[in-house]
Amino acid sequence: MKYVLAGASGFLGTALTRDLVADGHQVVRLVRRPPTEPGEIRWNPARGDLDPAALGDPDVLVNLAGANIGRPWTPTYRAVLRESRVSTTSTLANAAAQLDRPPTVITQSGVGGYGLDCGDRVITEDSELGDGFLADVVRVWEGALEPARAAGCRVAAIRTGIVLDRKAPAFRLMTLPFRLGLGGRLGSGNQYFPIVSLTDWLRGVRFVAEHESLSGPVNLVIPHPATNREFTEAVATALHRPAFFPVPAFVLRTVLGEFAWELIGSNRALP
Repeated sequence: MKYVLAGASGFLGTALTRDLVADGHQVVRLVRRPPTEPGEIRWNPARGDLDPAALGDPDVLVNLAGANIGRPWTPTYRAVLRESRVSTTSTLANAAAQLDRPPTVITQSGVGGYGLDCGDRVITEDSELGDGFLADVVRVWEGALEPARAAGCRVAAIRTGIVLDRKAPAFRLMTLPFRLGLGGRLGSGNQYFPIVSLTDWLRGVRFVAEHESLSGPVNLVIPHPATNREFTEAVATALHRPAFFPVPAFVLRTVLGEFAWELIGSNRALP
């Protein structure tokens, strides 16, 4: 199939491109600079610029673009987080709506949209989105798919937990304290911690792309949710490091502000 990827240069985009090409699929990458090689198309999502004619006849459009969420959410950066996701999804959806043959349109999203602290409540795709900044971002992020949906495209939003891989930036950051011998649970450690391996993420995205019966939100997390305490013990065991230094919740809130709830909130999402 022919895939068009936004955010192809990021960690997930690079992995998905490699995986697709290895299986013989064609991948076109959207770039914000002048193209330097075949298989690149220039776009400007901040202005909504993407020439539908340049896309040709794609089967699947995938948006993985978005500013890094792992930074303190200052008022200015909140706007960046929101705009980087909404403008890219909207630009891709509007271009898809103008194609002669409606493609499948997939956007990355997040299980954080269900709320930052859902306790022990089991969360499925039928669960309503929650309150707070991330939930609001997810609403408008996924809502930006509407032009493609209205034009007859199949659209899906991949609501993902933290994607883990040895080379993943998030995993490297999370395991750094353990490598220094300072690892430990975060907060109480009893909060559910939505994660998924890179391999499962790749297979999940491709499963959605290849199955016409799937649309709307799709949770992509491990089937047996782990608590932060369980995750901490597993990382410590795998790295052969101690986990004696818990980080109190108030310290995380002081240092990270509202983003701390991404780490100490509980999200028991099921795929």
